[in-house]
Amino acid sequence: MADVRIARFIKENGVPNTMNSRHRFLIATAFVVISGVMSVLTAPALPARMAIHWNAAGQPDGTMPKVTALALLPAMTAVLLVVFALVPRIDPLRENIASFRPVYDWFVVVFTAFITVIHVGVVVFNLGYEFDFTLLILAAVAGLFYYVGVLLEHAERNWFVGIRTPWTLSSDVVWNRTHRLGGRLFKLTALVALVGLFFGEYAIYFLVVPALLTAGITIVYSYYRYEQLEDDSEPATE
Repeated sequence: MADVRIARFIKENGVPNTMNSRHRFLIATAFVVISGVMSVLTAPALPARMAIHWNAAGQPDGTMPKVTALALLPAMTAVLLVVFALVPRIDPLRENIASFRPVYDWFVVVFTAFITVIHVGVVVFNLGYEFDFTLLILAAVAGLFYYVGVLLEHAERNWFVGIRTPWTLSSDVVWNRTHRLGGRLFKLTALVALVGLFFGEYAIYFLVVPALLTAGITIVYSYYRYEQLEDDSEPATE
């Protein structure tokens, strides 16, 4: 259990246990506030239409009205933050989420930080400081994916968080084995994406291809593990 391991670490190392779930969500909320404040402060200096989409070469190829562009990501993140707060309370297997709650909470912090980085990047680009936006996205996604790998390695079976296939949701054994593999693959995907930063317009493929492979492998692996358990549980026949 994650909480048990953390509590043991704190006890053995004399680190004061002063941060709870509410504190971690306050950190996540602070990122949302930072995005909103930046939107308000920079609005007068921004063009009427803002670049909000870039192609694989890092060139802007889509725009949006300023008000919408400045409000979209902060508002979306605020809504998702409410959803993230509700998940541990409404999941029928909420006691399993409680077992890895600190890791889950830090994922919420990492996710809101990820969206804030993207929002800040959009604003800065539209202020005239042009750069290859695709590389920023890839670096940010790599960081997010790496922590998703950490989250998967700690996740217990539940209905909202993790690799939810019919086979992982039907067996704790299949869930645990699939998530151990998925955690490693997400971390590997993050590292490959970082390598892609050195390959210019081909960088996006260093993220998309490993991500698709990770999704496919984990789904197939969960089915394989489930069928293997079913075969092992069947009584031998003469």
